[in-house]
Amino acid sequence: MKLINAGLGRTGTTSLKVALDRLGLGPSFHMFDIVDDDARLEQWERIVCDGEDPDWRAVFAGYSSAVDGPCTVYYRQLAEAFPEARFVVTVRDAEGWYRSTYDTLYQFVLRSKERPPEPGSRQERLLRIVSTMIWDGVFDGRFEDQDHAVAAYRRHNEDIVRALGPDKVLVYDVRQGWDPLCAFLGVDVPDEEFPHANDSAAMRQRIAQAAGAPVAAG
Repeated sequence: MKLINAGLGRTGTTSLKVALDRLGLGPSFHMFDIVDDDARLEQWERIVCDGEDPDWRAVFAGYSSAVDGPCTVYYRQLAEAFPEARFVVTVRDAEGWYRSTYDTLYQFVLRSKERPPEPGSRQERLLRIVSTMIWDGVFDGRFEDQDHAVAAYRRHNEDIVRALGPDKVLVYDVRQGWDPLCAFLGVDVPDEEFPHANDSAAMRQRIAQAAGAPVAAG
């Protein structure tokens, strides 16, 4: 594992995944790898919900980098398991991040409250994992309180740098493009535009599929 992004979702994590693949640091682990794989879903249920202490190198076997999802919460454990890895914290303006997160990822929570998923269904299991890590973890069950959520977002980013050390962490806005990322990694800048993937409309469609309900792409 060469690079791990501990930034929260809706900060350009999917764009970073695509960029890392293009830089030869793929395959890159993403939360989508859990959503789309029953075996991984079960594996992360044991880690997140049951408190299993896994062999982290086995969990991430076959991956050269990781972004999104569990990396956000387990960055300390991953730093110990992969001492050779460097870390990125993807960021964006806090208010824009909150609006994007509320309008996309948090809609999965709201839809699940309106239409509770069947016990044991993939939707219910995924909600349990994400709620334990993020909504009830990082945000203490208070994500709908914007001031609290924004403060937690900022504190989370600061805690990563404080815990791992500024020399090992790149605080990075994907709108900065290739230059700071490639300089941090010591690789050449590709002769192509930086990727922009998984915008809000695309994420709303994906959330709709996960929640089993249609969502307008607006």
